[in-house]
Amino acid sequence: MNFEGLDPGLAEYAPAMHSALDPVLDAHLNPSLLQNVELDPEGVALEALPVQESVHIMEGVYSELHSVVAEVGVPVSVSHFDLHEEMLWVGSHGGHATSFFGPTLERYSSFQVNGSDDIRQIQSLENGILFLTKNNLKYMARGGLIIFDYLLDESEDMHSLLLTDSSTLLIGGLQNHILEIDLNTVQETQKYAVETPGVTIMRQTNRFFFCGHTSGKVSLRDLRTFKVEHEFDAFSGSLSDFDVHGNLLATCGFSSRLTGLACDRFLKVYDLRMMRAITPLQVHVDPAFLRFIPTYTSRLAIISQSGQCQFCEPTGLANPADIFHVNPVGPLLMTFDVSASKQALAFGDSEGCVHLWTDSPEPSFNPYSRETEFALPCLVDSLPPLDWSQDLLPLSLIPVPLTADTLLSDWPAANSAPAPRRAPPVDAEILRTMKKVGFIGYAPNPRTRLRNQVTIKYSKLGLEDFDFKHYNKTLFAGLEPHIPNAYCNCMIQVLYFLEPVRCLIQNHLCQKEFCLACELGFLFHMLDLSRGDPCQGSNFLRAFRTIPEASALGLILADSDEASGKGNLARLIQRWNRFILTQLHQDLQELEVPQAYRGAGGSSFCSSGDSVIGQLFSCEMENCSLCRCGSETVRASSTLLFTLSYPEDKTGKNCDFAQVLKRSICLEQNTQAWCDNCEKYQPTIQTRNIRHLPDILVINCEVNSLKEADFWRMQAEVAFKMAIKKHSGEISKNKEFALADWKELGSPEGMLMCPSIEELKNVWLPFSIQMKMTKNKGLDVCNWTDGDEMQWGPARAEEEHGVFVYDLMATVVHILDSRTGGSLVAHIKVGETYHQRKEGVTHQQWYLFNDFLIEPIDKHEAVQFDMNWKVPAILYYIKRNLNSKYNLNIKNPIEANVLLAEASLARKQRKTHTTFIPLMLNEMPQVGDLVGLDAEFVTLNEEEAELRSDGTKSTIKPSQMSVARITCVRGQGPNEGIPFIDDYISTQEQVVDYLTQYSGIKPGDLDAKISSKHLTTLKSTYLKLRFLIDIGVKFVGHGLQKDFRVINLMVPKDQVLDTVYLFHMPRKRMISLRFLAWYFLDLKIQGETHDSIEDARTALQLYRKYLELSKNGTEPESFHKVLKGLYEKGRKMDWKVPEPEGQTSPKSAAVFSSVLAL
Repeated sequence: MNFEGLDPGLAEYAPAMHSALDPVLDAHLNPSLLQNVELDPEGVALEALPVQESVHIMEGVYSELHSVVAEVGVPVSVSHFDLHEEMLWVGSHGGHATSFFGPTLERYSSFQVNGSDDIRQIQSLENGILFLTKNNLKYMARGGLIIFDYLLDESEDMHSLLLTDSSTLLIGGLQNHILEIDLNTVQETQKYAVETPGVTIMRQTNRFFFCGHTSGKVSLRDLRTFKVEHEFDAFSGSLSDFDVHGNLLATCGFSSRLTGLACDRFLKVYDLRMMRAITPLQVHVDPAFLRFIPTYTSRLAIISQSGQCQFCEPTGLANPADIFHVNPVGPLLMTFDVSASKQALAFGDSEGCVHLWTDSPEPSFNPYSRETEFALPCLVDSLPPLDWSQDLLPLSLIPVPLTADTLLSDWPAANSAPAPRRAPPVDAEILRTMKKVGFIGYAPNPRTRLRNQVTIKYSKLGLEDFDFKHYNKTLFAGLEPHIPNAYCNCMIQVLYFLEPVRCLIQNHLCQKEFCLACELGFLFHMLDLSRGDPCQGSNFLRAFRTIPEASALGLILADSDEASGKGNLARLIQRWNRFILTQLHQDLQELEVPQAYRGAGGSSFCSSGDSVIGQLFSCEMENCSLCRCGSETVRASSTLLFTLSYPEDKTGKNCDFAQVLKRSICLEQNTQAWCDNCEKYQPTIQTRNIRHLPDILVINCEVNSLKEADFWRMQAEVAFKMAIKKHSGEISKNKEFALADWKELGSPEGMLMCPSIEELKNVWLPFSIQMKMTKNKGLDVCNWTDGDEMQWGPARAEEEHGVFVYDLMATVVHILDSRTGGSLVAHIKVGETYHQRKEGVTHQQWYLFNDFLIEPIDKHEAVQFDMNWKVPAILYYIKRNLNSKYNLNIKNPIEANVLLAEASLARKQRKTHTTFIPLMLNEMPQVGDLVGLDAEFVTLNEEEAELRSDGTKSTIKPSQMSVARITCVRGQGPNEGIPFIDDYISTQEQVVDYLTQYSGIKPGDLDAKISSKHLTTLKSTYLKLRFLIDIGVKFVGHGLQKDFRVINLMVPKDQVLDTVYLFHMPRKRMISLRFLAWYFLDLKIQGETHDSIEDARTALQLYRKYLELSKNGTEPESFHKVLKGLYEKGRKMDWKVPEPEGQTSPKSAAVFSSVLAL
């Protein structure tokens, strides 16, 4: 507020000096309003201030709940309700701050903010409180610790501050400018000139900044440029207070009279839609403060300094009955504030007292307040309870006084004996089957315990220094699990190791922004290039989350559900399996596929309207519906997968897998259906006949209850007994096997196909099945082993007799864990072509794929399911000689025209804002050309970490980043250093942190509606980079490993020239680009924020400097001396670059001027 209209003699605040200002009620008002209020002109002693234990509050009517003393005799200068916690903050004229907790106003903290100046405004943030004094801005924790202390110029006289967003602050005062402060860097970023000096009050809406001036004016300013859009000349004297709500602006102040300034009892109200004044509102008190309190209506609270408060509507008439009186201890009210919930009002008076008025007995200050942290109680006063059942509980938690007497725990040795913790007993099955060589025993694993589980232990660098090689000794690529919805990693690997799917998906490219087939092809390309390094499917999962059908099917898990394991992963992955096949089928349906398929020409699956997925997975069927009246209806359909249907028989008889599969494919059921002949619903028999078998047979196991699990367990036991009988003759049920018997069964003479008895346990699933189409549209299915011989050759059988052999290629299983919900892993039979590409050898091998862990396994492990912890979910069988039917050549679908000019998605982007020049046709990059690259990122999910007991931080889950800007600059030619790509990436996902200090990205830059940048889709920019990688350019940058990781690109190492490693000595720290540029190039970059054009251009110059210093790599010893000097200089300067005298923007550089000229 403004105090220019008050008597200067009030500065001493002595009650005896102000007897003339006895706050009596206005003469125009009803004297009965005073009721029981008694005012002592000599002042009231603070000790006599009544604070009632319980106050009766009438619901909906404001009444005084509590009064408390903040600082004896020192006037309150400002009050503020905390926006995050249930606290009230009070600042005094002596520079002291006090906070009170809850409606009972319990003192929470009290500390000195400034030694000489009064506190003029308080603003609460999430992590602390901002205090503004005359020429100082201080940010302090709620307990009083200083976070930062920002000193302003001594000539400044600040009165108001305004928080425009979470990290930007405006400060105004009696000078002719307003400062913009970045709270992240604690630096002044802008200085806005003000035509009318003296900004003492600031407010903000979604349309304007409102600035109240000491001259009585209120100016409306643009949110982006801060230019004056409109101005209201409210009062001729001075402005006291104003507030904004909806389309109304209400002001109070002083008018000029012959005798000086007089408080104006007319509130000036303005309509912001028409930008004009409406009828002034006459009130019955001298207004000094006003606030809108929009609970049920947009009513105003008008407060006078004498303590009178009146409520009225801004567009109605003020009623004298709507007045209540605050009983201040001092003669004047100095401050007023309203809580965010509108349930509480706070008044501060000139004697240091705070009065809390509420409209309910138990008010809350905020709609949703977080829990307030209090100081820990003394452990001696509140001893923690001890759980005696915990063996590792330290008894030293209880402090024991020193004593010379014998303690109760000092038992004599005769009454006590040491009881060491014994090792757990060895499993009886291990002891029974153990063989001894000397004193060392060997035994097969009985598999009664869960396998070892691998959990990532991140360091402070997150994923960058995690040793993935420790868990993957192969050259195949794993997938990282820390991304949301990465539960499908195992299924992505299954699809990748299907050779026709891998090749045909990579040949696909379309214009859709979020196409799962395109993103899966990009991910398969990364898996092809990787040599054992893990990949992440972030771009694929990003597109997956945007598809409405995925959300409707419940396939998108929230982070909380994924972490707590609430979802049933087995059901989830089976639904995902059906969804991905259907979605890929739709995405690829428009492809021209007949020439890719070299199968039977008469098949209906070779039509141009079908997709490659349809050719591979689709099974054509006839659904027959037979009514009891004899009417039969036949309808053709197709399916991409089958779901197992289990028999109801509980007798435990043998039922091999082939029988269950035939029952599930040729399903027969009784159901109610419409009969056209009977013209009503009738019981019908529905049967399913197969017309054409798929090349890849996909089966969802549907083991979702104990009933199905018991069926698998029972059939596995029956199959085990039959296998024993088959290989060793009839064995009595009660007879125990001797060790010699097992040894004999494991010998080549005893059991040729089962070298170990362990391989027979928990096995019901066959490695191969044979399927035959009969002439009467029937289907015969049987288990098939390598020892079986068909009566005809495979080629003739397939062509003439409709007999096909399917081999098991993959099993996806659910590993049970009641604490975390378990995990999904895949057993995959990797074919010869994959080994040939990766290892140069030709063989087949089963592997376990568990996210980033890959290890070879015995083939029997893929079909062994102990239902106590390992449950089957999905099975993939493929036809023999499948690859010979398809053209497996991969033709790169990305062409050079992706680098040509494209339109921006941003509506406000203009040519004058263009920061790059696209490549011309004669500038197309060639193999070995240099390209400077830099990328900036934003945070989608914050890092999850915990503090250990020793104070160190442990990262549970690293932050999830998303690329926001990608810049590529020319590395040679006449336009060297000029960008040809500078794309801002539009995102539809919620950004939690723009990292403006490090990325230069501001809110709105990625929004197509308001951005002025060259905005593109991630897929568009990704294709540009993929083309550059495929053409063979060499990328020069700083820290490119992380850039490519977040962009989701796999780049061959010989195409990456990273300056962070070029200027690095072994076992030493990495050096920042800013320090390298200052040391070698005498450039001072990254002054206020990062700019990717500047960083990419600087990396190119550093690479040229590296070639110069190392003589193109021919003199490593001389370059080693240069690096040694670099590290010595860095240690002396603590790796900090001297601050420049004047910060200059990268856009003012000479090279950038040439860009604009071009």
